Amino acid sequence: MRLNRLSMSPSGRCTGRFRQGRKRQKGSSLIEVLVTLVILMLGLLGLVGLMVQSQRSQMESYQRVQALVLLEDMASRININRKAASCYAITTAADGTPFLGNDYASTPTCATGTAEQQARAIADMSAWHSLLLGSAEKSGTSNVGAMLGARGCVEAVAGFTGLYRVSVAWQGSSKTFAPPAEVVCAQNSYGDETQRRAVSINVQINSLN
Repeated sequence: MRLNRLSMSPSGRCTGRFRQGRKRQKGSSLIEVLVTLVILMLGLLGLVGLMVQSQRSQMESYQRVQALVLLEDMASRININRKAASCYAITTAADGTPFLGNDYASTPTCATGTAEQQARAIADMSAWHSLLLGSAEKSGTSNVGAMLGARGCVEAVAGFTGLYRVSVAWQGSSKTFAPPAEVVCAQNSYGDETQRRAVSINVQINSLN
C-alpha cells in the first residue's frame, strides 16, 4: 500500500499532499451546495406554478357556478311569466346579439300579454341585466357578484314552438376551447373565441289553452 508523504513545517503544521486534499474537499463541498440550491429553486418555481394554476382553476370554477345560478334564475322567471315568454327573447341575430349585461345600453320592452305580464317581463329582464353586471355583491361601490364580462341571451329556437334557449357568456382566464356552435351568445365579444365561456339551458313553454 502506497502511503502519501507528509512533511512537517517548522511550526509543526502538515504540508504537502494533505493540504492539497483539504482544498479539493472544500471545492467539492461548494459545488454540492450550489447544486442543492439549484434543485431547491427549481422545486420552488414548480410549486409557484402549481399554485397559480390552482388559483386559476378555482376562479374558473367559481365563475361557472355563478353563471349557472344566473341561468337558472332567468329560466325560472320565464316559466313563471310564461304568457309573455316571447318578450324575453331579446337575442335575434346569428352572432348572439343583442344581449343583456355588459355593453347593453338599451331598455327592455314587451308587447305580449296583459299589462301586468308585460311589466313583469320588463322588470325581470332589467333585474337580470343588473345581476349580470354583478349587483348581487358589492365591494365598496363596485359590483363584484358576477363573472368577468358577463352577458346573457334569450333566443327563440328556430323550428320549435315555445322553445327558448337561455345562455350566459363570460370571459375565461385562459384559452381553452370555443363553446358549441349552437351556443352563440355574445359571439366574438371577447377577442378570442377560445376565451369565451358559455352555459345554456332550454326552456319549453307549452300551450295550456
